[in-house]
Amino acid sequence: MSGVEAFELAGYAGEINERYLPADLQAQIARLVDPACSSETLHWGRNYLYSSRLETLDGAVSVVVKQFRIQGPRQRLKRWLSGDRAIKSWRAGLRLMAAGVATPEPVMLILSSDPRGPSFYVTRLVESFVEMRYLFRALKQDCLEAEFPGVDRRGLFEPLGRYLRRLHDARFRHRDLSIGNLLVTDPGSPEQAFQLIDLNRARLGARLGVHGRTRDLCRLPIVDRAARQAFLDGYWSLEGGGTPGKTFLFTAYVRLFLLRTMLKDGSRKPLRFVGDLLTRSTHAHIPPPPAGAASRDKAVWDHLSDQPHQHAGRLERSRVRFQDARIHGRAFLAASRHAVGVWRRYRRLQANLYSQPVPWRGVGVAVQPSPATPDQLLAALEDLGVRDVLIRLQPWRQDLADEEYLARELHSRGYDLTFALPQNRQLVAEPERWREAIERIADSFSAYGHRFQVGQAINRSKWGIWNYEEYLRLAAQASGILRARGGVTILGPAVIDFEFHATLAVLNMRHPGFFVDVVSSLLYVDRRGAPENRQLGFDTVDKVVLLRAIAEASRYCGDECWITEFNWPLWEGPHSPAGKNVSVDEETQADYLVRFCVLALTTGLVERVYWWRLAARGYGLLDPADSRALRRRPAFHALRNLQRQLEGATFERPLSAPAGARLFQFRTGAGEQVVVGWSTSGESEVDLPAAASERVGRDGASEEGAGATRAVLRSSPCYLRLS
Repeated sequence: MSGVEAFELAGYAGEINERYLPADLQAQIARLVDPACSSETLHWGRNYLYSSRLETLDGAVSVVVKQFRIQGPRQRLKRWLSGDRAIKSWRAGLRLMAAGVATPEPVMLILSSDPRGPSFYVTRLVESFVEMRYLFRALKQDCLEAEFPGVDRRGLFEPLGRYLRRLHDARFRHRDLSIGNLLVTDPGSPEQAFQLIDLNRARLGARLGVHGRTRDLCRLPIVDRAARQAFLDGYWSLEGGGTPGKTFLFTAYVRLFLLRTMLKDGSRKPLRFVGDLLTRSTHAHIPPPPAGAASRDKAVWDHLSDQPHQHAGRLERSRVRFQDARIHGRAFLAASRHAVGVWRRYRRLQANLYSQPVPWRGVGVAVQPSPATPDQLLAALEDLGVRDVLIRLQPWRQDLADEEYLARELHSRGYDLTFALPQNRQLVAEPERWREAIERIADSFSAYGHRFQVGQAINRSKWGIWNYEEYLRLAAQASGILRARGGVTILGPAVIDFEFHATLAVLNMRHPGFFVDVVSSLLYVDRRGAPENRQLGFDTVDKVVLLRAIAEASRYCGDECWITEFNWPLWEGPHSPAGKNVSVDEETQADYLVRFCVLALTTGLVERVYWWRLAARGYGLLDPADSRALRRRPAFHALRNLQRQLEGATFERPLSAPAGARLFQFRTGAGEQVVVGWSTSGESEVDLPAAASERVGRDGASEEGAGATRAVLRSSPCYLRLS
């Protein structure tokens, strides 16, 4: 390996492998430490790993950046006592490379000058590999040879044992030698190739005896007898192989480690809950709250997920809500007085569901400016076929020139525009600033669209609203300004998630000047997974019916209902707005998008639904990770095909189907019958009213099944044109 060169720049210091020196080190470091410039999320947990590009003197190189967060007194004390984890990873990586033990090549160590800032360990990207965890999983399911041709127990585990023996002979104790930290770079070859990662816990220069070596190896849960013997034979080959004593010792250590892991996982949950009472964990890119900020004023903007982050912990938030108990009591009484009427209306709407044909209104999409790729954005929108567009403005910003350019361009192309006007705490606390912002927006944007949603996620304190009287005051003030322009439609209250008690309360609380023409909801159902899943007994269709019942039974609103935001977040680190526990892969997102739209719009009880949004990391139809292009995700193709298949169609009726299967029959403007179907319980065979002349997949590709009166449905929706 070539030499290492130290550097010290504004905000950062560290070391760099001389092979990867760039022309502008400052610019490259700024790019590497910014997750917004990442190419792909690789791991999303306590630490954040992502791939990126490093422009060196010899050309661009793909690298992996591991970001170590330093949060709170405990983490700072731990770093002071045991050292910075990025530094330890860097030194361990250099040591392993020098000893001839394969590991991703160290490229750079980056340390923040701020003691509370993150540190970064950068390595060369390993282009092709399989995590050892997947081979272990196949071994456990007894399908190792089937899933990985050419790999057998001895051919895999004996070379692994020899590889780890070289590690320990180099006086290197890993201390986290798990199946997730071993990469197999050439599975199936006569002599497997491995690379070791996650080096920050390692101990260098350790002399290891039999017990020390076995303790380091026991995190590998090799419980299959033949695999275990092959592994120990490879490791102890210099001593003649794994003897019965060494086999017994290894087996005992593995069982003790598995027991310890189970007990440890159970004890961590209450500790995490107690920690969240006092403060909230954040990603390293999120700025701290303003110095000396009150509990109501601790929200800051997260530019990666494009939403605020609330720094106030549970105790602080509970204290604020207790202070507003009178207002919350008023909201509770307003909701309670109308709850019975809403339930009666809900039962009547349910009884009449699907009793009349429903014209397919189509799906809308939220679009934000993309100064880097404006032409690609507009071209993709045209290709998508969506004509209803929502643009979220940020009233706290003085400069909305990019948004105005986008609105003017879309209006000239015939798009139907709706504008969302969120709030932040500063605008809530200073009504005069809110008034000035709304007047400025009304002057600039009312020429391009006449529908304005006032408010954003008013049941989330991070958006600046702590009680509903604050929202009512904002909404009444904004409505008066906007309606003065003439012909304006006001949407609200934009409650997020299935918390319709908040919608019911706000729409029945008296406030001078408050009235919304359209009841809007940010109906995210992603926390329940599939849109057919139930929450408190309600699936997506039931939630839509309940939303309409609230609108029709409430005092200060019209009957019309829109869903102005929905999506399923993707597994893309801090870009994902809802956390890793509810994130899905791109294929699942595309399936859920189509199923949600069909379920919601065929009720006839919501006039529009808008996907949030067209281009965004973590959830958008387009992936802007590459600044030179907008990659089209599967969800983009799924929505485009949905628009094309059902354009001008009318929903007629749902068809009977086995449990878990869904069939919805439409008639196009040309008189053709189209059935949209899917199954939530594996493959399901269903009868059709007539033979299918064509079967089209979710993304528009022709599939087998034409000419048959029976169809096999899967989780991915399909379109069946009937003869």
